[in-house]
Amino acid sequence: MNIAQIIALAKKEFLALLRDSRSRMVLIAPPIFQMLIFGFAASYDINNVPIAVYNQDQGVASREYISKLNGSPNFEITTIIAKNAEIAPLINNREVLLVVNIEPNFSDHIAQGSSGGIQVILDGRNSNTASIAMNYLATLSIAFNQKWNEDHGITGTNVALSGRYWFNENLQSRWFIIPGILGMLILVVTLLVTALSVAREREAGTFDQLLVTPMRPVEILIGKAIPGIVVGIIEATIILVVIVQLFEIPLRGDIGALYLGIVLFLLSATGVGLMISAISVTQQQAILGAFLFLVPAVILSGFSTPIANMPEVIQWLTYLNPLRYFLIIVRGVFLEGNSYGLLIDQYWPMLIISIVSLMFSGWLFKHRMY
Repeated sequence: MNIAQIIALAKKEFLALLRDSRSRMVLIAPPIFQMLIFGFAASYDINNVPIAVYNQDQGVASREYISKLNGSPNFEITTIIAKNAEIAPLINNREVLLVVNIEPNFSDHIAQGSSGGIQVILDGRNSNTASIAMNYLATLSIAFNQKWNEDHGITGTNVALSGRYWFNENLQSRWFIIPGILGMLILVVTLLVTALSVAREREAGTFDQLLVTPMRPVEILIGKAIPGIVVGIIEATIILVVIVQLFEIPLRGDIGALYLGIVLFLLSATGVGLMISAISVTQQQAILGAFLFLVPAVILSGFSTPIANMPEVIQWLTYLNPLRYFLIIVRGVFLEGNSYGLLIDQYWPMLIISIVSLMFSGWLFKHRMY
C-alpha cells in the first residue's frame, strides 16, 4: 500500500471539491443555515403562553394568584372571562392555550388554610405543550402556597389544580404525533419521486430524446408530475387505514376535507420536487436538494415544536412551508372533527404555493431544455 499515492489522491479530491463553487456552497452554506433554524426553532420551552382567566371569586387570594400569573414569563393573560360560554370559543379557535377557572370561595378557603380549587382547561391537541404548560402552572402554584404561608404565618394552604384536556382527553402523545407523520411520509415519497424524475433522464442520457418528441415542455412536466401525485394518494390512503385501524386514533372529521388537503399538499410538494429536478443534473444532486428542503420543512412545520415558540422572523418563514398547513388540516380533521369550512384558511395558501411552484418549475424545465 502506497501511502504517498493515497495522500496525493485525497489531496486532489479536496482541491477538486474546493475549486467547484457549487460544492463549496453545499458544504458550507446549508449546514450553517440549518443550524441557525434548528437553534432558534427547535425548542420545547414555552414563553408568553396566551391564557384566559375566569375569576369567580374576586377575593384577595385570587387577585394575588392572578398577579403571580401576570408576573410569570411563561404566561400572558390575554383575556378576562366573565361567563362560562366564553371558554369554548377561546380554546376552539386557538386564541389561548389554557383557561384558569378560579372557583367561588377560593379566597375564603385559602384564608382558612385549606384547599382552594382551580380548574385548568387546556388545549390538548399538542399534548407535549399542554403538559409543559400544566407543569409551569403547578410550579407557580407551589410558589404561591409558600409565599402565602410565609406572609400570613399559617400552614396547610394548598392551591388544588384540576386539569381538563380538550380534544385529547387522555393526553396521548401519539394522537398528536402519528397524524403528523402522515404529512412527513407522503412529503418524502412525493418529493423524491418527482425530484429524481428529470435528473434520472439526464443521467441516463435519455433526456435529449424528450427534446425531439412532439410533446411540449408543459406536457412533459405534467407527465412527470402525475406519478408522484398518484403514489402520494395511494400511500396516504394506506397510512390512514393504519392510523385508524392499528393505532386506533379517532378520525372525527370529514374524510373528504382531509383528501382535499392531501391533494393540495401533494400538488405543492410536486411543484417543489420538479423545481429541484429541473435544476439537478444528476440523481445525487436531486437527492441532496430534496434533503436540503425536507429537513427545514419538518422543523418549520410545527411537527414537534410549536411555531408560536419560534422567533418572529422564523415564524414568517413557516408561511412558505406547505407542510405547516397540511399538519393543521390533518390534526384538525382527526382531533377536532373539522370539515371544509373550518379549513379554508389552510387550503388557499397551499393552492397558491402549488400554482407558484408548478409555474416556476415549468419555467425552469423549459429554460433547461432549450
